[in-house]
Amino acid sequence: MKLICSKSNLLNGVQIVSKAVPNKTTMSILECILVDATKGEITLTANDMELGIETTIEGEILEKGIIALDAKIFLEIVRKLPDNDITIQTDETYKTTITCEKAKFNIMGKSGEDFSYLPVIEREESLTVSQFTLKEVVRQTIFSISDNDNNKLMSGELFDINGRELKVVSLDGHRISIRKIELKEEYGQRKVVVPGKTLNEVSKILSGETDKYVNIFFTPKHIIFEFDNTTVVSRLIEGEYFRIEQMLSGDHETKVRINKKEFLSCIDRATLLVKEGDKKPIIINITDGSMELKINSALGSMNEDIDIEKEGNDLMIGFNPKFLIDALRVIDNEQVDLFMVNPKAPCLIKDEEETFIYLILPVNFTTVS
Repeated sequence: MKLICSKSNLLNGVQIVSKAVPNKTTMSILECILVDATKGEITLTANDMELGIETTIEGEILEKGIIALDAKIFLEIVRKLPDNDITIQTDETYKTTITCEKAKFNIMGKSGEDFSYLPVIEREESLTVSQFTLKEVVRQTIFSISDNDNNKLMSGELFDINGRELKVVSLDGHRISIRKIELKEEYGQRKVVVPGKTLNEVSKILSGETDKYVNIFFTPKHIIFEFDNTTVVSRLIEGEYFRIEQMLSGDHETKVRINKKEFLSCIDRATLLVKEGDKKPIIINITDGSMELKINSALGSMNEDIDIEKEGNDLMIGFNPKFLIDALRVIDNEQVDLFMVNPKAPCLIKDEEETFIYLILPVNFTTVS
């Protein structure tokens, strides 16, 4: 095989597919990136058997061929070569020569025939959304998946498609994040749980432009994302997702409208007194026209008042400050509404149309005068 392509094209392609190279594996072939120039175009592929990424890059094929190259070494070589055309040449013993200007690397590759290709999946009806929308929806929900593998369903996000609505849900046992978006077309009902790792990697690759689109295909076991010159195939998480409807009850005893930026800044300041890993709650005391935020820790204490609009009862309630910060950071509205029942019941942060809903469980606290 012999091919030539620009450093920028090659580096971009290698960085994209590297996201599917496993950190640890007993199969050394999976630590490789497949460079396939057998079909008249240059395709790069990586696959960890749960997530596979394939992308096509522009370049000139002088001799057709296929080779599997160690992903880490390949990426570092390409990254550190000069900004010019790179030539990759292999021989029948899989010895690979990578040259650029006066730099020349020789590394050993592996047979491309041993590589685990992406599964061939029948593509039926696709769901189409803009890259911007998908990137935003993931950003606004991904923080509340669980990183604990004990419950696989919590490590993914529910994609619930119904007619013209896509609802994305994530939860970790302490909070729930929901985003709803309106689709341009009508789709049949479908519910799938997509691994958080897949969504994280897809959102990093997406350009996020409003006029570029992602086609999403589903099968009983897989989800496929196709955009630009890239295909991402991922296994779905099997099982029935949690029923959360009863937790999202519209009942509330206290409603607070508050300036989001002010509220977020205040909580952010309070966390200066909380060491990492320290589970100190922020205590919120809601009275007419005012919200007092207090935190006490080994490092000191802080309290601050914020003006609010309040409907209903006074309330004192405690929260993990990180959970409030995570939700507030991804809300774009200037004002936010908080709905609460009592110090033991969840707080809901949502807009009128319920395009976003963030549910946060309160924490127990002891009051210090």
